[in-house]
Amino acid sequence: MTNTETRTDLPIAPGTPCAPAGRTRRSSHPAASRPADLCAAPPTLLQLLSLRIEELRRGKHYGTARNYARSAASFARFLNGEELPLAALTEETVADYNAHLVSRGVSRNTVSFYMRNLRAAYNRAVALRLVEQTHPFHHVYTGVDRTRKRAVGSDLMARLGKLDLPPGSPLCLARDLFLFSFCTRGMAFVDIAYLRKTDLRGDSIRYLRRKTGQPITIRIEPCIRSILDRYRSSAADTPYVFPILTATDAPAAYAEYLAALDNHNRRLRRLSALLHTASPLTSYTPRHSWATEARNRDIPLSVISAALGHTSERTTQIYLATLSHSVIDDANRRILEELAL
Repeated sequence: MTNTETRTDLPIAPGTPCAPAGRTRRSSHPAASRPADLCAAPPTLLQLLSLRIEELRRGKHYGTARNYARSAASFARFLNGEELPLAALTEETVADYNAHLVSRGVSRNTVSFYMRNLRAAYNRAVALRLVEQTHPFHHVYTGVDRTRKRAVGSDLMARLGKLDLPPGSPLCLARDLFLFSFCTRGMAFVDIAYLRKTDLRGDSIRYLRRKTGQPITIRIEPCIRSILDRYRSSAADTPYVFPILTATDAPAAYAEYLAALDNHNRRLRRLSALLHTASPLTSYTPRHSWATEARNRDIPLSVISAALGHTSERTTQIYLATLSHSVIDDANRRILEELAL
């Protein structure tokens, strides 16, 4: 997502349904007329979103709360300071919002991201009997377009490992975290950041994927041990394995993680330039690359699925289907070259 729509936090302060409202967006919907006193009426959509965000934060679901905050910020810009009663959220209003996003150059997947979050908040209001279900999101796209995931081969991994980088430098850390992710079967950056010393048990790493809660056990191979030993002293004063996070308070640690993720991807782009890669490396590349290498070595789908921590083989099938087709293209080229076509 490159559009600034995705980078803005919620512009409204957390509140209650009785919080003061701004101007009310007019609607021809017969249920849109509400008393001025919000204490006697359901919350507006933005107020409902604000309440939901606070609820998620209290439950320490910071990633989901951030997604709702992004969607609320985008919708607030569309409303331009007005408030929208829940009953006034009609198909026409949603279509206008969709057109607004498209006119700003927001990608189709990002539009769908906003719509899904708003729809979830609206459906929650329906479940709470705050508004009657009218299916206002019925005619807008709420799916996810598959985007091609980029994997890199073992040759680039070797070149990356041989880069002459100053020990202890930010680029050296980015390189080592990238290789650590690949060596640990594509461990996600969030799991690397939150990895604790207590997760290292003898010759194994045992942790729960933060995305799914799936328990993962990884044998510590020599390449993994080498990287772990390299950062043993730099993270000595924290409970974490790597010098990424320092806070143990959940909100503070999550804020540190978001900043670290941005820094990590920025440093990976610099490493990409040093390696002259066709496409920039990202925090996701090691995971995609490990899955591709496993597939190319005819490792069974069930094993790849378990290694990635997927909850079903169907998820792995979809995941592998979105990976780069370069292997297939290379095979086709070899066939055509042999046939001299």
